[in-house]
Amino acid sequence: MAQTIERGAAGGGSVRPGPWEVRELRQRRDVRAWLAVDRPFSAYALGHLEGGLLEYARFWVAEGRGSNAGGLVMHASALGQSMVTVGDPSAIAALVSVHPGPRATYLTTAAREHVDALREAYFIGDVLAMRRMSVTKTEFAPVNGLVRRLRGRDAGRINWLYSIDGGRGRYFPDAIEHAIYYGVVEGDLLVAVAGTHIVAPNEGVAVVGNVFTHPEHRGRGYAERVTSAVTAELFERGCSEVVLTVDPQNTPAVAAYTHLGFTPGSAVVEARLRRRDTLGIAPWLRRTQAVRRGRTLGTAVELVDARPILAREDR
Repeated sequence: MAQTIERGAAGGGSVRPGPWEVRELRQRRDVRAWLAVDRPFSAYALGHLEGGLLEYARFWVAEGRGSNAGGLVMHASALGQSMVTVGDPSAIAALVSVHPGPRATYLTTAAREHVDALREAYFIGDVLAMRRMSVTKTEFAPVNGLVRRLRGRDAGRINWLYSIDGGRGRYFPDAIEHAIYYGVVEGDLLVAVAGTHIVAPNEGVAVVGNVFTHPEHRGRGYAERVTSAVTAELFERGCSEVVLTVDPQNTPAVAAYTHLGFTPGSAVVEARLRRRDTLGIAPWLRRTQAVRRGRTLGTAVELVDARPILAREDR
């Protein structure tokens, strides 16, 4: 039997109260259906339907009773704690009120209007206003130039290059070996690099990222060259669409990607999130109340068969 908990409006003028039916999606086809409207925007979530990532992801949806409104939240841990939000801001607010995820996570994909919907559940920092760009195999215009496929043994040089711009992340040899990285090497010095965040040929999508050129070697087309090499291999591996995220104010980067055939898509927000209720007591109480209380009327969040079962390996 479906149960409900009362809920008012979440913070922000764009977030409206409403009756939301919340449930977990457990099958690939159901998740795909939610993400099909804008595949480039949803690329990170789609990529987590790939074997090896699916086991570490959970997908929750909120649907408005008597309306077509709804939203989806993904919590995943395979590539570090990450989160994706898709759909109506009010639905997103309802979802995170009962399923906020881990104590700290990185919001890899959200719409601008989702930020206010998330404030009730999270402290939000390091917000980036970005733009999705994507290219298909028929649109792709590769460029020639000497590049080298990078392997796990190159992890030290990759980390050194990223550290020049203050990068604090550390990439381990196994991660580099299993991803796709290309670089430009001058002498013994790695001066440009591009890699992948997501490679999901069974879902037909991949996400390129970590594109960086040494400041003293910029303006030579190296970023375009390594991005082209990574994209070409992704198409060879069976991906039908390659996606990346760019700062729209970074004119040289936008120009380089456009030259390769990438076209601009939806605006995207990235951010670091830290749960306000760090112990998870409030969401737990809401879920507990949903089990113990009978169905109520009016504005509510309704949990439907919310047992923690992973998405199945269906097609």
